[in-house]
Amino acid sequence: MKKLRVLALLHDYLVPPDDVQGVDVVNAAWKTEYDVTNTLATMGHDVYTLGLADELGVIKEAMKEVEPHVAFNLMEAFHEVSTFDQNVVSHLELLRLRYTGCNPRGMILSRDKALAKKVLAYDGIPVPAFTIFPVGRVVQRPKRLRFPLIVKSLSQDASFGISQASVVTDDARLRDRVAYLHEGLGTDAIVEQYVEGRELYIGVIGNERTHAYPVWEMKFADMAGGAHHIATARVKWSTSYQRKHGIHCGKARLLRSGMAEYLQFLAKRVFHLLQMTGYGRIDIRLDNDGQPWVLEANANPQLAYGEDFAESAHHEGVSYEALLQRILNVALQWKADRAG
Repeated sequence: MKKLRVLALLHDYLVPPDDVQGVDVVNAAWKTEYDVTNTLATMGHDVYTLGLADELGVIKEAMKEVEPHVAFNLMEAFHEVSTFDQNVVSHLELLRLRYTGCNPRGMILSRDKALAKKVLAYDGIPVPAFTIFPVGRVVQRPKRLRFPLIVKSLSQDASFGISQASVVTDDARLRDRVAYLHEGLGTDAIVEQYVEGRELYIGVIGNERTHAYPVWEMKFADMAGGAHHIATARVKWSTSYQRKHGIHCGKARLLRSGMAEYLQFLAKRVFHLLQMTGYGRIDIRLDNDGQPWVLEANANPQLAYGEDFAESAHHEGVSYEALLQRILNVALQWKADRAG
């Protein structure tokens, strides 16, 4: 393994402290940043952390000082706007600095849930029927959409704005939920056919050549009767809620013969169609008839030790250290001027 100079790009408020003795790292807001930077350093790489606030010029200054081989990009927003993270990556490309994770075009295509569905549907990928309600637009349900429906933010990820109330069964609840997103998050709403079934995730890594990790499933053991098995914000981020309702993730089992391989193929196909690179996660619902439906694609998913992406790789025998090294290798192979 070649020793690399790695410039880790972090939010300035998520830079881990130099000394974590006595600190609850597992529950720290900067756990991902610590896991990545500490592991890379332990592997023997020279790691330089750079906390970014609202200026990009410091990246160029750091490049002159460090002369990094690659940037490990852990930025999820800029100016606290989540959709601006793609601009940070564009800046890295203009500086000719290789970086981990997805390219700007793939980030744009995958983040816009409606645009992604249109691209995928054009190539025959099964996606739920949907419509968009922009902020300020009157909510009038198209007749082709039948209840139940699920209401989501068009651009937010990490399940922000999703709760049990997101699944609606009549027009009054539909209007109320769309208004909640418009007023509470300030984003357009996407309303799609709700798919009753299993919640599956497939991690994908690579550029032109990709590899899909084992199919992962969010499992709901003790949900109250009538509760929808969906990845709400509480389901994803509240450990106490997870413990109370027996919610956990693990390898998907009891799939019919050949389904796991097909889902991995489908995930890689989605990754390519949305022009993603680096690493990503494809979210799929498997309905009660065994039909998969692609919900969305997530560029640069959560990379902390013990989270779904790393755990699915580990199930295949890929250690956390080996996973981070693969991500670095993929980054070093990508050239921005290949796109287009």
